Amino acid sequence: MNKQIAEFIGTFTLVLLGCGAAVIAGADGMTGIGLTGISFAFGLALIGMAYGIGPVSGCHINPAVTLGVVAAGRMGIGEAIGYMIAQVAGAIVAAIVLLLIANGQADYDVATNGLGQNGWGEGYLGEYTMVSAFVFEVVATFLFVVVILGATGSTAPASMAGLAIGLTLVVIHLVGIKVTGVSVNPARSIGPALFAGTTAITQLWLFIVAPIIGAVVAGLVFNAGLLSPKANG
Repeated sequence: MNKQIAEFIGTFTLVLLGCGAAVIAGADGMTGIGLTGISFAFGLALIGMAYGIGPVSGCHINPAVTLGVVAAGRMGIGEAIGYMIAQVAGAIVAAIVLLLIANGQADYDVATNGLGQNGWGEGYLGEYTMVSAFVFEVVATFLFVVVILGATGSTAPASMAGLAIGLTLVVIHLVGIKVTGVSVNPARSIGPALFAGTTAITQLWLFIVAPIIGAVVAGLVFNAGLLSPKANG
């Protein structure tokens, strides 16, 4: 159970601190950290967990990443199911804790202020279309998992993996927050959506399907040897 506990804690941390940055501290201007700050909150939370629980479970903290690892041939589906259950549970508990904290502010209302949920369309951040949201999530997750699989490969310097992966997540957020709020992680989307209202629930499918497609394609690319380093000589 050590791996599942680690994945629960890691996903809990990512969702609580990343979405918490958006909900509690995210307002632009003098009173908040803005989109750049939120981007770094997600990335730094991932970096911390990569070094904290990476030696235990590999720090997937993301069902899409776990499925990408399976597609790459680095994990069996049985173990992956345990990982994904722990990840989704961690995200849900984190969303509950965040909601309890946010409700302590006198003028907070989840229907108005949200819970860091992902979305698209009219009324959501940049009001991008569903097609834009889907394309972004597929491509961003593909690139994210390429970095993860490459940085954790047998020939990569292990000590740098967490930093490379976390900074990649920062850049993805810098580009994509206005588009979807950035998921690239079904668990991160499921947790807040369960408490954020009907729109978040009805749009949740995209943030499950698109990241899984991008991650599995990345895993298959590695499994096929298309990004394997060439043998010396």
